[in-house]
Amino acid sequence: MEKLDIPQGTLDLMILTIVAREPLHGYGISQRLATLSRDQFQVNPGSLFPSLYRLEQDGKLKAEWRPSENNRNAKYYALTPSGRRQLDEHKRRWERVSFAISSVLEGA
Repeated sequence: MEKLDIPQGTLDLMILTIVAREPLHGYGISQRLATLSRDQFQVNPGSLFPSLYRLEQDGKLKAEWRPSENNRNAKYYALTPSGRRQLDEHKRRWERVSFAISSVLEGA
């Protein structure tokens, strides 16, 4: 089955949701995204890491270097209080958007 493109504007929502559950490194985030989407979404590093960097610079994520599962140093990302607020805002907006789209599709 063909992979789906991540809808524009939702990568931050998915990253924040994933790291809200537990701190993860970039590769772990991409793997968790693939798993949770049942392999429908796969984000490439050229999209993921700029988003992680921007979220960190904006104070939505904090990062620390520590050993990964295979004893390599990896940058682990965790949600900040500001990131939690942004996640809540993103979720509310997503619920409104998905409800509006469903309403249109059901009424068509």
